[in-house]
Amino acid sequence: MKDSKQFTPFENKVWLATPTMHGEELKFVTEAYETNWMSTVGANINEVERIAAEKSEMKYAVGLSCCTAALHLALKHAGETLYGRPEIGHGALEGKRVFCSDMTFAATLNPAVYEGGIPVFIDTEASSWNMDPIALEMAFETYPDVKLVISAELYGFPGRMDLIKKICEKHGALLIEDAAEAMGATIDGRQCGSFGDYSAISYNGNKIITGSSGGCLLTNDIEIANKVRKWSTQARESAPWYQHEEVGYNYRMSNVIAGVVRGQYPHLEEHIAEKKAIYERYKDGFKDLPLQMNPIVDGTEPNYWLSAMIIDREYMCKQVRYDTFAQYESEQGKTCPTEILETLAKYNAEGRPIWKPMHMQPMYRMNEFVTREESGRGECVDVGADIFERGLCLPSDNKMTIEEQNKVIEIVRSCFE
Repeated sequence: MKDSKQFTPFENKVWLATPTMHGEELKFVTEAYETNWMSTVGANINEVERIAAEKSEMKYAVGLSCCTAALHLALKHAGETLYGRPEIGHGALEGKRVFCSDMTFAATLNPAVYEGGIPVFIDTEASSWNMDPIALEMAFETYPDVKLVISAELYGFPGRMDLIKKICEKHGALLIEDAAEAMGATIDGRQCGSFGDYSAISYNGNKIITGSSGGCLLTNDIEIANKVRKWSTQARESAPWYQHEEVGYNYRMSNVIAGVVRGQYPHLEEHIAEKKAIYERYKDGFKDLPLQMNPIVDGTEPNYWLSAMIIDREYMCKQVRYDTFAQYESEQGKTCPTEILETLAKYNAEGRPIWKPMHMQPMYRMNEFVTREESGRGECVDVGADIFERGLCLPSDNKMTIEEQNKVIEIVRSCFE
């Protein structure tokens, strides 16, 4: 590690992203307590579903325990729509290929595996860090029978989900939009979360607004909303006793958690503005360094959830990443994500690597992977792997002071010296 500059460690840890609370949350949690609606029904859930649908420009929202539950029930419904209800003990996607974003969190696609599906990973577009529409089109040419696509929006910086949707329509495929990281972001003025046949949003503790947990499934189809709501409460039938005709889940959102989310929603735009200011300060502070910040695609407005960067290739020092650890050789005038992250940690600040692409994960290394890029020698160029190799997420907590961020900037700059 370079020691050309020494900094005083932050007295209080500078975090990647933490909840930002305002007070209204406690009011609605207290209301749930005082009215004794502490279960999975109540005014808070009703209001969260109303607001979530309105904010995302969709007709219906179903409050669930987490975004992963929303993705799971979306995949289950899509599978049954496409292939019919499976026998008990079999998944709705049993043996069927599903096109999935490659550079994302595992929760985007794990639910496809819950239902017996086989993920086929679509490479990342260098200009957006999201699913590459050209690679998706190529995937349909190779696998024309695929009828389901799961596409995520990375770090709150959307790509062209509108193009992804058009490609799906062209090939008669359903689209599940994982907007967990992109609530409040827009594409040509249209809300992320409104492009999918099914969409999912997250209220996890580090998201742009939070309930500590929770999520919503979004849809324009009342029958989908009703079915998902039924499945989320153990698929109980309308009978005087507990009658079950299909498999259900304990996925409903708690009215207490919904109280926190309900109190957070009025601050969504405020949080986005704070995150944008963080991104712009980083961009200005790094303007003379050999690195690039998250790309902003023309016509899109991010929510700026996490500020991230990739180092220009010629300024990368030697770095080797194994499955669970990394090593590097420090070099004058060059750096790498491992060195920067270790240096930030040394001074009590939290960063994180870019999402490791799914096709590089041990459990998915044998799955098919589709990329549009070829080198001059006819070899595949793995865009997602390249971004992972050179990229990292910077401290992006909206409670970080300007002085703290300026110090983070100086720490990162010192790694290039």
